[in-house]
Amino acid sequence: MAALGIEYDAIVVGSGPNGLAAAITIAREKRSVLLVEAKDTIGGGTRTKELTLPNFVHDVCSAIHPLALASPFFRALDLSRFGLEWIHSPAPLAHPMDGQNAIMLYRSVEFTSQNLGIDSASYKNTIGYCVRHWKNLTEELLKPLGAPKHPWLMMKFGKLAIRSAVGVANSLFRDKRARALFAGNAAHSILPLNRLSSAAFGLMLPSLGHAVGWPIAKGGSQAIANALGSYLESLGGAIRLSSNVTSVDDLPKCKAILFDVTPRRLLHIAGTKFPDFYCKNLEKHKYGPGVFKIDWALKGPTPWLDERCLEAATAHIGGELEEIAEAESSVWQGVAPQKPFVFFAQPSLFDHSRAPEGMHTAWGYCHVPNACEIDMTDRVESQLERFAPGFRDNIVARHAMFPKDMEAYNPNYVGGDIIGGSPGLADLFVRPLGRWRPYTTPAKGIYICSSSMPPGGGVHGMCGYLAAKRVLWDMF
Repeated sequence: MAALGIEYDAIVVGSGPNGLAAAITIAREKRSVLLVEAKDTIGGGTRTKELTLPNFVHDVCSAIHPLALASPFFRALDLSRFGLEWIHSPAPLAHPMDGQNAIMLYRSVEFTSQNLGIDSASYKNTIGYCVRHWKNLTEELLKPLGAPKHPWLMMKFGKLAIRSAVGVANSLFRDKRARALFAGNAAHSILPLNRLSSAAFGLMLPSLGHAVGWPIAKGGSQAIANALGSYLESLGGAIRLSSNVTSVDDLPKCKAILFDVTPRRLLHIAGTKFPDFYCKNLEKHKYGPGVFKIDWALKGPTPWLDERCLEAATAHIGGELEEIAEAESSVWQGVAPQKPFVFFAQPSLFDHSRAPEGMHTAWGYCHVPNACEIDMTDRVESQLERFAPGFRDNIVARHAMFPKDMEAYNPNYVGGDIIGGSPGLADLFVRPLGRWRPYTTPAKGIYICSSSMPPGGGVHGMCGYLAAKRVLWDMF
């Protein structure tokens, strides 16, 4: 223990990937760390449970993890020593289309482009460039805005990334297939596809599919959290479960506290430590669309019209660019789409630990307005029936989560918003929560390390890693 009554050098509240990353980063510098978690397991958005029936294992939130493989934080760790095993499907992604073969994204840029017809060269030139420079790009993008280490690379990438997904897709590609592939990836931004910067996801996610793959964790995403937790403990870090923090004064004495929580939760826990202007900034933090999620127990594989879709752990369900853009735009207008764009995963095809022999699990969600109370089950399953007739006949059991259920499961998911807020680019990357220095607060020794901070949502750990680096600079 430290002197002067200090029990820990740092305490981290919340054990999502960012909280774990923050704790590990500080512990690696030989500092004492306590990780505090309200639930009985660590993980945040990387938890796995039997949601439908016994022995059917489902990822409660995140399921597919290209950013984990691309993240500088994760790349610096050897988590295989702690039981983490990545599984890659033959194709990272399938995008079924009406009346024609599905669009398949394979690890090979060349092979993928051959199936894009007149857009083959444009795809190879644009996405191929990002693939060749993926390490430098991810290092630039997974941090707050600042002077780039690779200015020419960022200038070339930024010319497209800053634009809308619709604009870039229509300018780069002449056929609906390549445009649909681009739009499906851009929809991960949870932005209207006609909004500036939505194109960035359309560029980076397929590039990562080629460069590192879109893997699943063997046994479920909980394995990621478990490996990180085991690594933290190997460094001497302590983990305290089932400890809901309602006030900062409830925590042991320490030099620094890092909160892997959204601004609204931080205000509730530590508001008495902040001046009024900062409390108002926390209160005004904007939250974006929610998600409606379904997990299925299935008696067999999904009966795709194009059987090549069985080669991919992930499928994008939504047809052409125009339909995808309309669905995502309607969500921002407060309307639940009749034809939602569905993010679909079929992990048991490649990880047989997920279901009893011969049976399968599937995972899918769509975007809906924040706190939406509409049951989207029929709409989601109708989209699946469109490309996999007989899908409903394959269902043994289902488990649906409305936005309110997502928030009850994880208070960080306010109104079902799984990425911790939807501020503008300037708010997130330049002055998050009105601060010129990201991750800091006006109260000495209190920091925020959640996905509400740069570089935003995703299982990459960089919000926690960068916040911890700030703490080490400030406090030690």
